[in-house]
Amino acid sequence: MSGHSKWKNIMHKKEKTDAQRAKVFTKIGKEMAIAVKAGGPDPVSNAKLRDLIAKAKANNVPNDNIERVIKKASGADAVAYEELVYEGYGPSGVAVIVEAATDNKNRTAGDVRHYFDKFGGKLGVTGSVSFMFSPKGVIVVSENDEYGDKVVDGDQLMEDALEAGAADFAEEDGYYEIYTEPDDLSAVCEDLEGKGYKFESAEVEKVPSTYVTLTSDDDKKFMNLLIENLEENEDIVNVWHNWDEE
Repeated sequence: MSGHSKWKNIMHKKEKTDAQRAKVFTKIGKEMAIAVKAGGPDPVSNAKLRDLIAKAKANNVPNDNIERVIKKASGADAVAYEELVYEGYGPSGVAVIVEAATDNKNRTAGDVRHYFDKFGGKLGVTGSVSFMFSPKGVIVVSENDEYGDKVVDGDQLMEDALEAGAADFAEEDGYYEIYTEPDDLSAVCEDLEGKGYKFESAEVEKVPSTYVTLTSDDDKKFMNLLIENLEENEDIVNVWHNWDEE
């Protein structure tokens, strides 16, 4: 398979999600607010909102919380968040895309520029790196439950996923990665949920076509710091990059 998401990147994201679940949902809530404003509160007719609900459920967000966020975002007093995308380079030319949802564009832009400058990167212009990435629905399923017992049969999962409309399938180190067309993510999630599968993550990701390997310890250190600082910022909802994290 060419162009699929690297497992080290997936595990890095999983660790951050597990450690900061409350902050992750705050960010998903901002994305939902933007989606509701753009396409309405009904996930049946709002594909973006439908995908974000799948993402929230994969992060173990209760349905009541999801409904509360949608209702609040539909109200007249809802905070008006602006969706922004920044592109740039990390150390040694690692391509980075930063997606933000903010009520203060100047604050967010200043923070993003500061992180790139501080950690050996450079903020670019629109289109400078996005051509290296393609949107794909990505669903991650663990072979084992929280106690380490095997609960998922990979062959059966692959069969179920492909029957549900998945485009591709990969496995490594006890995790299965299911790829869909972006518009098919929610339908595949619902089908697999109905069969009893639980997800480590489920969202439309920007998947790079090529990867950069860093050999310098300093470059690795600064790239980690760049990602960590971006992800810690509450205005920033997603960070995509093509660093092959060894």
